[in-house]
Amino acid sequence: MRVGLISDTHGLLRPEALDFLAGADHIVHGGDIGSPDILERLAALAPLTVVRGNNDTAPWAHEIPATARVDLGRVALYAIHDLKELDIAPRAAGVRIVVSGHSHRPACTERDGVLYVNPGSAGRRRFSLPIAAAELVIDGDQVHARIVILVP
Repeated sequence: MRVGLISDTHGLLRPEALDFLAGADHIVHGGDIGSPDILERLAALAPLTVVRGNNDTAPWAHEIPATARVDLGRVALYAIHDLKELDIAPRAAGVRIVVSGHSHRPACTERDGVLYVNPGSAGRRRFSLPIAAAELVIDGDQVHARIVILVP
């Protein structure tokens, strides 16, 4: 199973991001979406899990949850925009992957058996950070993550 990860689009869904996410079995957006049409375009590609970011304050975003849990085969994924606001103990909750955004810095680390992935920002460039997204490849209970720089 291939899961596309995207975050911090801030109203801009780049063609490079759409190309990268094409063919995904599932997509997770880590918040700061910026516009409801982005969700429509992503949902047209694959089933979509999305969380609200701190900048998603317009009325259309009120129904989007701050956190979401989704089971992808035998692996549980938990999404939250700002990792500093993590409100669960992932391992104790049976979560294998935590996806976040907010910092615009792509990162992938494993701690205590939990994989933490921030796909970075796929929207407007912030400072000198790259435009990035990520993917998970899930095979049974094995998970491999890869960050992809879309625009250096």
